[in-house]
Amino acid sequence: MAIEAHATARYVRTSAQKAGLVLDTIRGRDVNQALATLQYLRKAISHDIAKVLRSAIANAQQKEGFGGDVDRLFVSACYADQGPSMKRIRPAPMGRAFRVVKRTAHLTVRVSERPLAIAAVATPAPKVRAKTKPGAEAAAEVPPKTAARKRGAGSKPAAKAKT
Repeated sequence: MAIEAHATARYVRTSAQKAGLVLDTIRGRDVNQALATLQYLRKAISHDIAKVLRSAIANAQQKEGFGGDVDRLFVSACYADQGPSMKRIRPAPMGRAFRVVKRTAHLTVRVSERPLAIAAVATPAPKVRAKTKPGAEAAAEVPPKTAARKRGAGSKPAAKAKT
């Protein structure tokens, strides 16, 4: 049975779209490779995602039945849901006001344990020979290529007209 664990960070001050771009880069990777990728990404949200990933790894280690090998864990799913938006007012000219929407996101990272690869030994399938009639080999011979076939059917070099 494969171990699954997840961690969620709620109300993170970023938009779900920006977080989703970073989460797309680590989806399906091994956890060590995902942490290394997040360390060198030039996005501010990658630090928060790395914290959530470390928390998901710790949650998987606490599960009963975990094999103890963190190298077998991989990011099976990760997504960013939109959280509540904070509405703020920015003063504008002539007594008006512009609305500023400060978005939040809920980051979820799910890790799973890769199953052990068990190589099954398959027996080769028996070869089946097609039955042929005597003399059928001669009819199946391919005629030799001719010079016309090499050039292509009906293609002759075009002669240039002298003017």
